[in-house]
Amino acid sequence: MFRKVLIANRGEIAVRVVRTLREMGIASIAVYSDADRASLHVRMADEAEHVGPAASSESYLRIRRILDAARKHGAEAIHPGYGFLSENAEFAAACESAGLVFIGPSAASIRSMGSKTAARQLAVAAGAPVAPGTDSAVTFEEAREFARAHSYPVLLKAVAGGGGKGMRRVDREADLESAHRNASSEAASAFGNPEMYMEKLIERPRHIEIQVLGDRHGNMVHLGERECSIQRRHQKVIEECPSPLVALHPEMRAAMGQAAVKAARAAGYYNAGTVEFLVDADRRFYFLEMNTRLQVEHPVTELVTGLDLVKLQIEIAAGAKLPFTQDEVAWRGWAIECRIYAEDPANNFLPFPGKITRLAEPSGPGVRLDSGVYEGWTVPMDYDPLLAKLAVWAPTREHAAARAVRALSEYHVGGIRANIGFFRQILDDPEFRAGHLHTGFIEEFLQRTKALAPPEDVEAVAALVAALHASAQVGGDVPGSASRPAGSRPAETSKWLTSGRNELLR
Repeated sequence: MFRKVLIANRGEIAVRVVRTLREMGIASIAVYSDADRASLHVRMADEAEHVGPAASSESYLRIRRILDAARKHGAEAIHPGYGFLSENAEFAAACESAGLVFIGPSAASIRSMGSKTAARQLAVAAGAPVAPGTDSAVTFEEAREFARAHSYPVLLKAVAGGGGKGMRRVDREADLESAHRNASSEAASAFGNPEMYMEKLIERPRHIEIQVLGDRHGNMVHLGERECSIQRRHQKVIEECPSPLVALHPEMRAAMGQAAVKAARAAGYYNAGTVEFLVDADRRFYFLEMNTRLQVEHPVTELVTGLDLVKLQIEIAAGAKLPFTQDEVAWRGWAIECRIYAEDPANNFLPFPGKITRLAEPSGPGVRLDSGVYEGWTVPMDYDPLLAKLAVWAPTREHAAARAVRALSEYHVGGIRANIGFFRQILDDPEFRAGHLHTGFIEEFLQRTKALAPPEDVEAVAALVAALHASAQVGGDVPGSASRPAGSRPAETSKWLTSGRNELLR
C-alpha cells in the first residue's frame, strides 16, 4: 500500500480524500493556489505545497507543478478528485512516466471515453443503445442534413464537451446556423476544440447514471444507479440513489448495469467510473457518455451500498482485486444529495463569493456533510462555487426527503448567499415527492410555482429582529431605542409579533 498520496484538487473533494487516506494510515499531501492558502483541505492535510496563482490555469491545471510537488514530498500516487486534471489523459500518462501511480483509469481509457463521438462508437460496438446521432464531428451543412432526416428538435453537442458547455437545443432550421456557430465558439473556449456532433433530442428525459468499478485483474461490477435529473443549465444539483423510476422497474437496473459494464470493458477500463444514460418516457435508455473519474455525487451510492469508493479506488490503484463480486453488491434504503453552492437563486443562480461570517452545519441521524469551508473563510471567485454536499440516508424515499428538508433547515451560511432555501422548496414540491422527474424539472418548477425571491435586505432585517428580540429579553440597548429602567418588569410580547420574528429568523 502507498505511504503518501498527493491530492491534485481542492475544496470538499480534497477534504473527502484526506479523510479516507487518514483512515487507511496513508499520509496526505495537499496542493494549493494563492487563493486557497487558508483553505480547509490545506489545514487538514499532513503536508501541503503551493503550486501557483489563483487562476487554475496557473496552478491546479499545471501538470509539471503538480508532479514537482509530488516528487518533492515523496508521494507515490496522485488522486485527481474530479474536475481539473481528473479526466486529462496527458496528466495520467505524465504520472506514469514520472513513476507515480494515477489513482484512476489508464490514459488510453480516458482518451477513448473523453471524445464523445469515440465513446458513442465504443458503446455501439459493445451493444449499448445510443440515441440517433452522428458518430463524428459535423459541419453546419452536415448538421442541417441530419436534422432534416431526423426532424427537429435536435441537440448540438461539443465533441470534447461536458457540463453543458457547447450544447444547444435547436427547434427549427432557421436557428441552426447561429446555434452551430455559437456552440462551436463556446466549445473552443472551454475545451480548446470547436468540433460539434449532433443527436436527436429526447424530450423531457431522465438522466440516470450507473457507477462501475473495475480492477486491473479483469474484474468489473456495477454499483447500481443514481438519478441525476434535477439540473440547472445542464448541471446536476440534486442526486439520489436509487432512482425513483428504476426502483419501480428493477429489471432496468440489471439491463442498464449490464450495458454500462459492457461499455466500460470495451474501453479497457479499471478503477471507478460512471456511465451516463438518458431515459425516455417509454423507459428506453440511451448511452450518453462515460465520466472517467469519481463523481461529485458518489456519496449517495456509498450511503446505500455501504462502500467507500475512495478507499476502493486507492486499493485498486495499489494492485488489489475487487473484494466482492456482482452478486454480493446490495442496496439498502434511500439517499438524497444536495449540492450547496455559493450562489443567489433569486438572481439567476449567479455565483456569490465572499466571506462566510456565520456557519451552522446540520447533523443528526442519517446526515452526511462533505464540506470544504469553515466560518471566517472567504469563498474565492476563481473557482466553481461549490461549498459542500449535503447527503442524507433513510429507509424510504419519503423519509429521506423529509430528513433532507430537516437537515437543510438546520443549515445556515452567513455573509454570502447560498441555494439552501431553494432546495427546501424543491424537496417539498409534490411533483418531486411523486418522483415525476426530468432534466427540465427546475425550469418547469420555477414557472409553475413562481417562487418569490427573498427581499434584498433579508439578512439585515433578520439581524435587526434578533437584536430587538434580545433587547426585549435582557433589557439591552438597541441603537435608536430607550433602555428599560432597572427593576422594571418587561412588557408582555405579542404572540403575533413573536411569531413574525421567528418566521423572519427562520
